[in-house]
Amino acid sequence: MNKQNKLNLETAIFANGCFWCTEAVFQRLKGVKEVKSGYTGGTIKNPGYREVCSGRTGHAEAVKITFDAQQISYQELLEVFFATHDPTTLNRQGNDVGTQYRSEIFYTSDAQKELANAHIAALEKEKVFSNPIVTAVTPEHPFYNAEEEHHNYYNDHGLQPYCQFIIDPKIKKLYKDFSDKLNTVSN
Repeated sequence: MNKQNKLNLETAIFANGCFWCTEAVFQRLKGVKEVKSGYTGGTIKNPGYREVCSGRTGHAEAVKITFDAQQISYQELLEVFFATHDPTTLNRQGNDVGTQYRSEIFYTSDAQKELANAHIAALEKEKVFSNPIVTAVTPEHPFYNAEEEHHNYYNDHGLQPYCQFIIDPKIKKLYKDFSDKLNTVSN
């Protein structure tokens, strides 16, 4: 048995706006072993940030999360995903507009697909959001890591205005609503 199977590691891939925000949120959860910012869902190989930002490659800014399913479940990751962005706006999150900022779940197994679709159906039935959810649920695509300067962005640049005005509120919501799921070790 290899080390990965022994630890029960799984992968989740989420796109929900700027990957700096998404990375910062998921890095703080217990059971999450690694969060990588990158690009997925597009039409060219090895896209760069400027290409993706142009909207012409079809890629979304996304995060690839490696997590220990014995410490945090995919269902719990979905709960955080939907609570920390607006899944009802098509191709935008706040002032970030374009297909690269879309809300999309790239499932890595049939079980993830079923859980994601069931979670969306439950949120819709409960009318958690006033508008319909537009989050796409699609099969995993090749994932390309973002350039090094985009990794660990919030932790390295937390005093920048973007981090304070856009990411800080998401982190505060995470601490308020998901305190039981947080790492006790700071990232």
